[in-house]
Amino acid sequence: MKKILSRLFLLFPLAASAEDRQIAGIFAQYHAEGTLVLSALHSGKTYLHNDIRAERRFSPASTFKIPNTLIALETKASTGPDDTFKWNEQTYDFPDWNHDQTLASAFKVSCVWCYQELARRVGAEQYRDYLRRMDYGHLQTPFETTTFWLDGSLQISPLEQIAFLKKLYRRSLPFGAAAYEGLRQIMLAEATPDFKLYAKTGWAARMQPQVGWYVGYVETLSEVWLFALNMNIHGEQDLPLRQKITREVLAAKGILKKPD
Repeated sequence: MKKILSRLFLLFPLAASAEDRQIAGIFAQYHAEGTLVLSALHSGKTYLHNDIRAERRFSPASTFKIPNTLIALETKASTGPDDTFKWNEQTYDFPDWNHDQTLASAFKVSCVWCYQELARRVGAEQYRDYLRRMDYGHLQTPFETTTFWLDGSLQISPLEQIAFLKKLYRRSLPFGAAAYEGLRQIMLAEATPDFKLYAKTGWAARMQPQVGWYVGYVETLSEVWLFALNMNIHGEQDLPLRQKITREVLAAKGILKKPD
């Protein structure tokens, strides 16, 4: 516990207490086992549920599409959000994958075959280099170039996700302006006069237990709030809880309006 608290205060010097009862209550309401870290970029104010799990590393699954998109744009493996992927005519379990895609649509529907094509273009050596320079989680070697973010070879903790998102927002990662702008356009999930939400889901279906993610940030008129939710998934019926719990937490903390 002391190690976890030390890491929390190192990453978030103005952090609140390690366990937030309000967030814990929302998880309990849905009988969900997981963690959520919510941290303000400028003030450093941080809310946390389940500090032990927040420190633990998991497969990032499709949340890796955030750094993967940056890498693809920086290395010219993709030319931009409108870059086209021709469907290979293989039928997948997810109907949204079964047609041509753009980089933007592939990100939104978590199209694995599209990002596997990008991975072949990027190559293992460039992944090793960029992951090291980004300080993004831990990559075991050797690894399969087209599956390492899905099969457990790459792992990252929710706290490390938050640290990565802070560097992403501050543009202190090893990427140029075009890569940042391309990702920002692709990652935008919702925009209103009061806020903009940038986010990505993830589902580590190959892990036991299966794990779901929802990571990203909310720009309000006065602050930027970064979040990382990680929870056990018992079946597809649990998947909507990733966004539902996160949005209820954001509403409970006054960051988003509560639904009518």
